[in-house]
Amino acid sequence: MASSGLSRRHSLGGLALGVLWFARAAATCVAAESAAEREPVSVFAAASLADALAEIGAAWEAASGQQAVFNFGASSDLARQIRAGAPADVFFSADTAQMDSLERQGLVRAVERHDLLSNTLVVIVPEASTARVTSPRELAVFRSIAIADPQTVPAGVYARSWLLSLGLWDELAPRVVPTLHVRAALAAVESGNADAGIVYRTDAARSTRARIAFEVAPSQGPPIRYAVAPLATAPRRAAAFVAYLRSQAARETFVRHGFLVQGGQ
Repeated sequence: MASSGLSRRHSLGGLALGVLWFARAAATCVAAESAAEREPVSVFAAASLADALAEIGAAWEAASGQQAVFNFGASSDLARQIRAGAPADVFFSADTAQMDSLERQGLVRAVERHDLLSNTLVVIVPEASTARVTSPRELAVFRSIAIADPQTVPAGVYARSWLLSLGLWDELAPRVVPTLHVRAALAAVESGNADAGIVYRTDAARSTRARIAFEVAPSQGPPIRYAVAPLATAPRRAAAFVAYLRSQAARETFVRHGFLVQGGQ
């Protein structure tokens, strides 16, 4: 009998230890999950979005208590980084081609992808320039024209597409100064290192050292679409940030920065 009682006590003791271990393990998992959810959302975004997203990120943090950290650059370069395994949670591209490529590779969540914004191309010159441009053909007066890399970077691809549609690319290509991204093209004009540039209207609007000489009518330029999606392996907070980008507050910020917002919420 004593042996039986001792065995029961050992069994009960083992059960209690098991329950305690399980409770501690569960608490550890919950704490780890909670800590992970508090980590910043890593957003890889087109350089042209820098000002608007900095403002939106601050508003999202104030509203949610969660932080967004940004890596801005050429969409093509950001997509390359993501393919190489860079720690991104959200990709916000200045075109659909880069997003399409990642989607085909299963690297973004297609069901949570949104084509969110549009933009307009403009020709810019240094603020002090006396040049006047009333038609695309007058671009031939410039010795150097800065655009983002016309082979890979969306802003440059859009600019090349526009000039090709007018039959002007072959004539102007020798004058083109390719840059890393659209903000670099803007900087080249602002510094006087290029006589003119082709950038987004949103980038030109923020400059005090360059002015718009000619705006491409939306009906004449290529369709410009910005696409956003969480990465396939991203945590839940990434989807929450993408949802916030579609909120009325974020939409108003994008519009104030000169973007055209596509569709509804």
